[in-house]
Amino acid sequence: MRPCLILLAILLPAGLARAAGAPAPDPRQGDGGVSAFYTWTDDIPKSPGHMLRTEPLDADHGLAAAGRQMRILYNSTDGIDGTTPVAVSGAFFLPPGTPPAGGWPLVAWAHGTTGIADVCAPSWQRRTERDARYLNTWLRQGYAIVATDYQGLGTPGPHPYLAVRPEAYSVLDSVRAVQTAFPEVANQVVLVGQSQGAGAAFATAGLAARYAPEVAVRGTVATGVPFTNERPRPPEPSNTPDRVVAYMLYIGVMMQQRDPGLTADSLFTPRAQPLFEAARTTCVGPLFRKVEDAGLNRSNALAPGFGKAFTAAVVDLQYATLRLPQPLFVGTGAQDHDVAPSRQLALVRNACAVGTVVEAHLYAGLDHSATVNASLKDSVPFVRKVLAGERIAPVCEPAAE
Repeated sequence: MRPCLILLAILLPAGLARAAGAPAPDPRQGDGGVSAFYTWTDDIPKSPGHMLRTEPLDADHGLAAAGRQMRILYNSTDGIDGTTPVAVSGAFFLPPGTPPAGGWPLVAWAHGTTGIADVCAPSWQRRTERDARYLNTWLRQGYAIVATDYQGLGTPGPHPYLAVRPEAYSVLDSVRAVQTAFPEVANQVVLVGQSQGAGAAFATAGLAARYAPEVAVRGTVATGVPFTNERPRPPEPSNTPDRVVAYMLYIGVMMQQRDPGLTADSLFTPRAQPLFEAARTTCVGPLFRKVEDAGLNRSNALAPGFGKAFTAAVVDLQYATLRLPQPLFVGTGAQDHDVAPSRQLALVRNACAVGTVVEAHLYAGLDHSATVNASLKDSVPFVRKVLAGERIAPVCEPAAE
């Protein structure tokens, strides 16, 4: 019996229903370029949230504060059709030393935009200095970390960029998988995300009780959180390059996944179309540079059909509910150019209005990226409080600090 099947037999209950195998790789969806670890060649179990296999992470792909760290492959549910089993990759980190009584509390990390190609998966790439510093802080505070790559990022099949249900299912099943495979992990879970991942964390908090009721989510931490509550405003004429166009290019691929009849020229101008094709295989850092080098901004990159297509696709980007059963921390940079502070604060107000307990912070002078680590001074105490069952004082109209 092959080693991968031996592991599967150990970790999965006897008689578990089977489903079809992984989809065929599609270069148009950015598939390929990663190791064989990411492709599960046997049938994918139908019951989600089981570890399929693990392998050690090289030190330069890991986190300095980890005692143990590994790449993981587990099974989940396709968040687009809601039924098809899929394999999802990610990483898992344990603090050094002996776990506390009851096990290590778990941070479920939802990452920000890295790209849509398999090679952009965080478990395959080295972590950025910003993210490594952030995640090392949580490890040093005594939290284990499971970090999904999301559906289709690393593994064969499309990555439905910004679609919240696939992200939420990927997060929840990563938690299920490590809790089943590693008894030293406690069922005390905090959802933590940035940018794309902040939206994923918010969506996960809203869907957890329905999809994975056994997962004990205690709170959510979100920085740079998107809120797609209205159609984007028409872009104003500009001669200044705008790296946000990179996100629009990824969204364009997602919209084509949803509606294959959409053509490149209906979404993007001739000036932007070469970068639209490049976005399928280019990770976000290099794509930012390509956008700036080409002088692209929303007024010279988006074709008239982009807004109409976005309106049709936005249903996949909107949260199922704004009423979260656990407290929410929101950190917003007052100089955030990537996700407008006005939108983030609108989410805070709307979530507060329907009964979510929100502790919101607005950081003067900080942009999308700088807010991540700057917010730790407030989010670490917030997490300690929610895990201790202490009351969180709502802050729905934060003053700049």
